[in-house]
Amino acid sequence: MVFRRTAVIANGNLAYPYRNRECDNKLYAVSRGASGANIMLQLTRAGKRFGHKLLFEKVDWQITPGDRTGLVGGNGTGKSTLLRILAGLDSLDDGSLESTGGMTFGYLPQDGLQLHGRSVFEECLSAFEKTQVLERTIQELHSRLADLSPHSPEYVSVIDQLARSDAQFHAQDGYTMEARVGTVLSGLGFLKEDWQRKTEEFSGGWQMRIALAKLLLEKPDLLLLDEPTNHLDLEARNWLEGYLRSYPYAYVLVSHDRFFLDVATNKIVELWNRGLYSYTGNYEKYLQQKAERQSQLEAAYRHQREHIEHLEAFITRFRAQATKARQVQSRVKELQRIERIELPPQESEIHFTFPQPPASGRAVAEAQQISKSYGAKHVFSDVQFTIERGERIALVGPNGAGKSTLIRLLAALDEPTTGQIRLGHNVVLQYFAQDQYKELDADARMLDDIGRSAPRIPQTELRSLLGCFLFSGDDVFKQLGVLSGGERNRYALARLLVSPANFLLLDEPTNHLDMRAKEVLLEAIRNFTGTVVFVSHDRAFIDALATRVFEIRAGAVRVYAGNYEDYLWQTSRQAEAQSALASPPDFKKSNGNLSATGQQPLATDPPKDETRVKRINPIRLRQMQDRCSTLEEEIPRTEAAIQTIQQQMGVYVSAEQYQTQQRQLDGLRAEHAALLAEWEELIMQIEERAEIS
Repeated sequence: MVFRRTAVIANGNLAYPYRNRECDNKLYAVSRGASGANIMLQLTRAGKRFGHKLLFEKVDWQITPGDRTGLVGGNGTGKSTLLRILAGLDSLDDGSLESTGGMTFGYLPQDGLQLHGRSVFEECLSAFEKTQVLERTIQELHSRLADLSPHSPEYVSVIDQLARSDAQFHAQDGYTMEARVGTVLSGLGFLKEDWQRKTEEFSGGWQMRIALAKLLLEKPDLLLLDEPTNHLDLEARNWLEGYLRSYPYAYVLVSHDRFFLDVATNKIVELWNRGLYSYTGNYEKYLQQKAERQSQLEAAYRHQREHIEHLEAFITRFRAQATKARQVQSRVKELQRIERIELPPQESEIHFTFPQPPASGRAVAEAQQISKSYGAKHVFSDVQFTIERGERIALVGPNGAGKSTLIRLLAALDEPTTGQIRLGHNVVLQYFAQDQYKELDADARMLDDIGRSAPRIPQTELRSLLGCFLFSGDDVFKQLGVLSGGERNRYALARLLVSPANFLLLDEPTNHLDMRAKEVLLEAIRNFTGTVVFVSHDRAFIDALATRVFEIRAGAVRVYAGNYEDYLWQTSRQAEAQSALASPPDFKKSNGNLSATGQQPLATDPPKDETRVKRINPIRLRQMQDRCSTLEEEIPRTEAAIQTIQQQMGVYVSAEQYQTQQRQLDGLRAEHAALLAEWEELIMQIEERAEIS
């Protein structure tokens, strides 16, 4: 294997600590020697095993400048291992890895980083170590100048050094270091008061954010990011999408977030069936190309099988005839020369449906002026809402705002500080925690554990259910403690299904699920006739599922109709309205009421009473009321049509149909917005007239 690497302790570009080193928090800058001016990294016939399991073999991959690659594949296929190999933290069993000399890169693992000894701001500022050294050099040169005579030769030499150093400092944007650190920290969700806190005061998820911030500030030639959005809320994830879109160099990222891959990548590399397959475009185009490639492969396989059967039939029929011996021999040789097309095994998928529960009352849950505090920490107050049967409600907001707190209050695991939550008639709830798998008995065997949860269900049915979650054969006899985080999360979901409920409370149910498992879970929840309240940081999952959005922010809960995209549209309109109210009036457009000198005019018409509204005749008032009634019927119709289209778009058929559905959806949303605006305007006019009369 060809692999050349030099590593130096530099608090630099590789955001992963070597555990066998004494300095556990040192980050390493790595450079490699290699080949090819336009190829940054090249894998050639690479192979890797994990114990007895073959992850991949005979893999070829070239990474070039500007590549924005999404590495996808099912859980356990070897994506993280492949990233570690690219980062130099793991080695190949076969083949070679070569790279461009002097190339820098940064690697962010899924978890496991432990930072300590510096404040958050200092840790991120250390990304500019070379620039900081240059800054100290400039300060030292200024000090030396103060002690030298302006007429001495040494003074001229120091001035020359200072000019060169200052030019380098400007070239490296040294004067904006702190501003850049602040921008990235704010984008990733750090409050200003957190910047001076020590890194060791933060949880593991927030420490991963600090490591990500540092990597983004360093801007290495190649970023290797393993599930970078795992510890980010939706706002930080949206910010990261924008940052990566403008990133000047190459990156490879592993993610199970479809929306994130769609907006952040221009190439998809799939690790599947022990091979690596490359597709041009984002994740949506990858799905189209993969389906086309599979169809072409199946068609080629059928044609080849027909040809082989034709040859074999000819050989069998005329083998005994001497007059056909030459033709038979020719066909035998042709048959031997054919390179057989093999269809890869079908990808395993999770197939399941939630048990359809008994119907609950129309009002499933009602919060009456609830508040929640933990000691001096105030989460939210004076919150009230009603959840109705069949709704699918997404809880959104920044990390720490209180999403998990609210879902625990609904599950009656916590009590509100004030107020109360009432469940409706015949409501049976089931709660799935963010870390549900941690509650499992690590020593219990899978089949025994799920059997205790459902003693009346035969083992054969339980094994079938586990098979739907990719636990087949002897896997069902494994102890839960030996399962990976993703496997335990899948098992926890399977365990949820054996206890039917009509009110599901799901806190991050998609954590550790791969893309296909998310799609199947999404479809199952869509077909579920009960009520669902869920927390998710997966934009595509919320967009496809939510019928209402509860935003938890700054101690309040605000309710928005529609999915996440509708929520963003509504909040952007609110922000525009607030901005318009806050902006000063434009006196240049005040109908010429200012004199040429800019003073108030000497004579003007008497000011009009703007609060006075002209009375309207009863016939016009009745027309407005009738129109309001019509709009109140049309608005729910368009909302139902929007929901239907969104559900149809969740099942991909073809690119043409998807584009047609998207145009229909855009038209319906525009119609809905126009109807809603007209209704609001009419209601305001009717109320104003009612007050006057």
